[in-house]
Amino acid sequence: MSKVCQITGKKAIVGNNVSHSNAKTKRKFNVNLFSKKFYWVEQDTWVSLNISAAGLRIINKIGLDAAIKKAAEKGYLNA
Repeated sequence: MSKVCQITGKKAIVGNNVSHSNAKTKRKFNVNLFSKKFYWVEQDTWVSLNISAAGLRIINKIGLDAAIKKAAEKGYLNA
């Protein structure tokens, strides 16, 4: 499972840990990602998505069908 949101396309980014002595070491900022199953009424089927918290808010706001169509247009969804 890759760490990419299937609705928003968010993925991990790289930054620095900064210590008290101001020494910098590389670290990753991971996405708040989880697997969730949704019932897609238009297709009459269950869909399993790896989504971020922001992706879940988008689905709640515009609906599953519109969110999946928008993600497919942008190429985030591999289905």
